[in-house]
Amino acid sequence: MIQDTTRIAQPDLAQLLGSRLCHDLVSPLGAIGNGVELLEMSNDFPGIGASPELKLIAESVASARARIQLFRVAFGQAQGDQRMSRAGLAQLLDGFSGQGRLRVTLEAEGDFARIELRMIMLAMMCMESALPWGGRVTITHAGSAWRLSGEAERVKQDPPLWAWLGGADPRSPAPSEVHFALLAQALAAAGRRAEWDLDEKGARIVF
Repeated sequence: MIQDTTRIAQPDLAQLLGSRLCHDLVSPLGAIGNGVELLEMSNDFPGIGASPELKLIAESVASARARIQLFRVAFGQAQGDQRMSRAGLAQLLDGFSGQGRLRVTLEAEGDFARIELRMIMLAMMCMESALPWGGRVTITHAGSAWRLSGEAERVKQDPPLWAWLGGADPRSPAPSEVHFALLAQALAAAGRRAEWDLDEKGARIVF
């Protein structure tokens, strides 16, 4: 019998694809990390652990693994009533600050539903788009509301792209900007609306 694939909503298919890609990438990245650790401990290559080349590989692998974890939350499938602690959220946010361009401060307590984490990760990607040269982002949680406030000396302003979060007709996003459309989709699915502001000093998202 041929299964009726129309029973799977397009957003769910996209999330399944995201989960599959993240799952398949975790293992090879882990293997590279293990290989680096073995080289550092090996007596056959004295001093290699202090070499700038191996340090670069180790840092790149750690950064890639952190990004994969936040991609899993942002693009992957959330099953049931999954929740995450504040410590887990802070660890995910390290994936944004690991490159040294963004400094992220989290002002939140408790544990959080997976759907909220997805929106936070997608909103952080929007902040990255606005602050590609670096800056500071503060994430505040009060009641059921989240607020992301970014500040920087240089801001990339693109109101037609940000219009995905509410406003005038949005422009089609590039592949590197798909998080704007996905955040709009996640907000609609959760019955939430976003407010946003973008100027020469920074960017803000509230939902």
